[in-house]
Amino acid sequence: MSSTVLDAPAREGGGDVRADDDELLRILHVQHGGALWSYVVGLTNGDRAQAQDVVQETMLRAWRNPKVLEQASGSARGWLFTVAKRIVIDEWRTARSRRERVTDEVPERPTTDEADATVDRHLVMAALQRLSPEHRAVLHECYFRGSSVAQAARALGVPPGTVKSRTHYAMRALKLALEEMGGTLR
Repeated sequence: MSSTVLDAPAREGGGDVRADDDELLRILHVQHGGALWSYVVGLTNGDRAQAQDVVQETMLRAWRNPKVLEQASGSARGWLFTVAKRIVIDEWRTARSRRERVTDEVPERPTTDEADATVDRHLVMAALQRLSPEHRAVLHECYFRGSSVAQAARALGVPPGTVKSRTHYAMRALKLALEEMGGTLR
């Protein structure tokens, strides 16, 4: 191939761009482009747009450095991978890596809506008032205080079997009271 000088920006070596340099760069891209792309996608945590920019910048730096174009296959690949890694690190360190991402979706920021919880709390309190004092007491011990059946039996002064049956019937009565009030027991 001839060494015709092309119109292009000057390179670091200060030399003119020659057609054979373009061919060497094309060969470099064919030999290492796929592996470099895969490597950079991993470095950028799957950000394909950023990976494309890094691969392009790496190839541009190889083109600007004629010595790389003439290296043996293995050393050229190592050089490309090292340059790509340094570009990713440099971008990460600069504010450019913290740039805004353009998207057509506005991210939802979860906010806690206490309104539902407040309504539920008032609904349950009103439904509890409709229960008998014995049913309220057993639910208070077992659910609100977290007592076991044995602990609730001691606190209420009744046998454990009575605690179990009262709990069962209290839950049924609470469910009915909630349904009558327009709520549900979850």
